[in-house]
Order: sequence, then C-alpha cells, then structure tokens
Amino acid sequence: MKKTVINNIQHLKINLQPEHSFSARHDVVPYFFSKLHYHPEIELVYIIKGTGKQFIGDSIHYFKSGDMILVGENMPHLWRSDEKYFSKKAASACEAYVIHFTQNCFGKDFFNLPENKILLTLFKKAKQGIRISGNTKSAIMHLMQELLTASSTKRILLLIEIMDLIANSKHTKTICRQNAYLNFSASDSERINAICQYIMRHFNHKLSLKEIAEVAHLSPNAFCRYFKSRIKKSFSNFLIEIRIGHACKLLAESETPVAEICFECGYNSFSNFNKHFKLITKKTPLQYRAFYQKVEG
Repeated sequence: MKKTVINNIQHLKINLQPEHSFSARHDVVPYFFSKLHYHPEIELVYIIKGTGKQFIGDSIHYFKSGDMILVGENMPHLWRSDEKYFSKKAASACEAYVIHFTQNCFGKDFFNLPENKILLTLFKKAKQGIRISGNTKSAIMHLMQELLTASSTKRILLLIEIMDLIANSKHTKTICRQNAYLNFSASDSERINAICQYIMRHFNHKLSLKEIAEVAHLSPNAFCRYFKSRIKKSFSNFLIEIRIGHACKLLAESETPVAEICFECGYNSFSNFNKHFKLITKKTPLQYRAFYQKVEG
C-alpha cells in the first residue's frame, strides 16, 4: 500500500494485481497500520488475532480477535494495536482478512442496476461504519477465506455474496454518527496523528491539557479550539472515551478488581470513573462485567 498525505489524514493507495478488480488479503503483521488514514475503497476487515484501539469517524472503541467491520469509502479510521505488539520481544503477531473494493470495481454502472439497489443502500450505511456479528459474521468469515484462493469470475461472485449477506442481515450495527467525517486540512496531517498517537500511548497516566498542547505546539486554549474543530469532540471527552474503552476491555478480559482498573485507566478518583463509565456504557462497571460474561458464556 502506498501512502500519501491528502486532506490531512494519510491517504492510502491500495495496490491491485493486474488481473484483479479488487483486493483480498490475509495480513500477518507485527501490528496493524496505526496512523489515521482513509482511502476511496470500501473496506471489510475480520480480525483473526490482535487487540487495540479502533478509531472510525467520531467513534472510539477497542477491537479484539473476532471483530468484523465494514468501513465506507473515504471514512477516516485506524486500528492501533496494543503496546505489547510494538515491543521487539513481542510473542504474537496481528492477523486479519481484509477486502478493499470501490463502487466502480465492476464498472461504473454495475452497482446502479435495479437489482443492486440494496447494495447501494449498504454502501451509504457503511459511511457510518458497520459492525457485523452473529451467524452473518461466521458465514462471511468462511467466504473471505474462500475468496483468498478463488480466481476469475468466482472472486466477483464471492464478493457480491458477502455484500448481499451484510445488506440483508439483522446482525449489523452502525458504529458512528451520520456525517462523522473529520475536518482536516493538508497541513494538519502529522499534527493530528501525533496528538492521537500520544493520547493513545499515555491515556493511562495523568495527562494534562498543557502536556498534550505542547505535543501540538499550541497554547492550551488554542489546542482546545483546534482539537474540537478537527475531531468534532473536546479533548476531555476524547480522553474519557479512550479511558472508559480500556476499562471495558479490562472488565471483559480479566477479573481485575474495579478499583484497580480505575487507576490503571488514568483515573485518580473512583467517583469520577464510575460517573464517566455509566455515562458512556449506561451500566456500572460490575453490571458491564456481568453482562459481558453472560453474553460470552
């Protein structure tokens, strides 16, 4: 994949084989590409192995093995692997199936055919990001595996079958708000990525406004205005979402006491942690853990 900087976020050029009209890959990498980026291709990702922070449009969540996401064209996104994957002594790699295709990959009029109206609706919905679960996810995972080794017309039929399954499924959920495209200029690219990467590395420590403003080479007041105008939420709300997302991950994956999780996520006040957690998840930490264990069990 070739990288250039356009409209601030990194624009990734998806390379295609001469005999292919769209890309299907099985990636095994030390960590996923961690810079905020976009591309004109619609992207379907199935995470086989890996955990970390997922940023799509204005939405921040944690990703884990087994997640399947459809990301619409030109939607800013990143999957930042957890810090353990960046260590030179990392014991495991990240792994994913990835499909990239444009709406014109089969010709400019193909998806405008009357029979494909439902797919055009899906592509519009994908601009909010779509999480795929249940039996639909399982069926699509097997089709993605088949697609990796398919050739000729079979590749086209498999891609259409995958999109048709998603379009008709009841096991999908949008991830972010409508019109959640971020507001950047070309000169912002490295600055925005530096800010996001710094927050994701240091959210579990006391992170002051002055400290993060220095990363952006701005005064605290100027940074607040700058961040909100580009990310469409305040720095404080962005940081809260990162911290509560990490708390959700720890509650789901461990039996670590809630008080310990509170401090591990960068909070020094248990009451603030509980207030923010319930504000975002609509549950207390213990209710969230019990709910997650029930769903997984």
